[in-house]
Amino acid sequence: MIPTRRTLLAALTAVGALASLTACGGGSGSSGAGHASSGTYTFWDPYPQFDASSPWGKLVSDCGTKAGVKVKRTAYDTTDLGNKALLAAQQGNAPDVMLVDNPVVSTLVEAGILTKTSDLGLDTKSIQKNIIGAGTIDGSAYGVPIGANTLALYYNKKVLSAAGVDPASIKDWASLTAALKKVKAAGKKGITFSAINTEEGSFQFLPWFWGAGGDLTKLNSSQGVAALSLWKQWVDAGYAPKDVLQNTQTTSWQEFATGTYAFGENGTWQLGNADKAGFDYGIINVPAQNGGSAPVPTGGEFVTVPVQKDTARYDVSKKIVECLTSDASLLPTDTTLMYVAPTAAVQATQVKQNPKLKPWVDAVAAARGRTSGGLGTKYPTISQPMWTAVQSALSGGKSPQAALDTAQASAGKN
Repeated sequence: MIPTRRTLLAALTAVGALASLTACGGGSGSSGAGHASSGTYTFWDPYPQFDASSPWGKLVSDCGTKAGVKVKRTAYDTTDLGNKALLAAQQGNAPDVMLVDNPVVSTLVEAGILTKTSDLGLDTKSIQKNIIGAGTIDGSAYGVPIGANTLALYYNKKVLSAAGVDPASIKDWASLTAALKKVKAAGKKGITFSAINTEEGSFQFLPWFWGAGGDLTKLNSSQGVAALSLWKQWVDAGYAPKDVLQNTQTTSWQEFATGTYAFGENGTWQLGNADKAGFDYGIINVPAQNGGSAPVPTGGEFVTVPVQKDTARYDVSKKIVECLTSDASLLPTDTTLMYVAPTAAVQATQVKQNPKLKPWVDAVAAARGRTSGGLGTKYPTISQPMWTAVQSALSGGKSPQAALDTAQASAGKN
């Protein structure tokens, strides 16, 4: 069943907050779809912070030149981009090529807006499976990822050392909680994260939820309850501040950057800020409940080709996509965005150039798409009750079990 446009717009609005997950927010660009002439191809992206003179702006223009056409680029913020894509497709003037946040891909596919990469003849064999999985629906990919970002734990070396904690000893939830206890006893603060009632809160909760073995179709399972109980235990014991309820990933980072916290759960995109923080830091993967790395959610965008009435345009669109996602293009683009490249070859070059990316490459290898596993457009209708449950439990309104029972009942209605 194809959802109504109203349902699709609601889904897009629900995932719109994901722009902040990639630290790529900004104002809207000018509007304008359509095709000025057969020699002009339209391109939309969610990077209004990059103008035509930026390396990204120049790359888009150069890829058009190499394909023998002029590219008319328009930048929107993420929410605006998804909504305008739906409207443009209805009006028959969708852009030729469009870069969209990965959870939005499934929504646009259900609306019948995107073409399959296989129909275009795009080769995606070198793309890491779990990264392309975020844009794969019913076994077919509907775009090519330009890179991925995700979450890990930053730690303050000085704070841990003063508390007698070896970061290498943190293997699971029990050892992490024990470390937080030592840090608090040493007079420092434990861990900061974002538990805000938006998609950012869900994004940050998912590593713990999945790390317990949780399943998004069963929010109130014992595994889900264990994850929420862990966060509640930390807040109740003073290992995490009560303001996690209002923290965005940005404000959570600002807390960690004060130098008083042992740990901060945050993303690849904070690496530049970490280097400016003024203290020695390290990075470890989010631990799973019983050891090993927890699966973390992937952020990042896909280059897609919207459905066109004039199918003759696809050949040039394909060339533009291939240019944007070639190894030669991915390296500078992913370096600019602080993304992990989607191919092993480019990842290896990235780590060689910047060894600090190694833990992030490992984290992305353990990551999964929020809409993968057949969830698709159901994800936003699960995520909202989940972040509401987190808020309810951490504020003391309900027990973790009761909060997740309510969440599951709400998600089950959709």
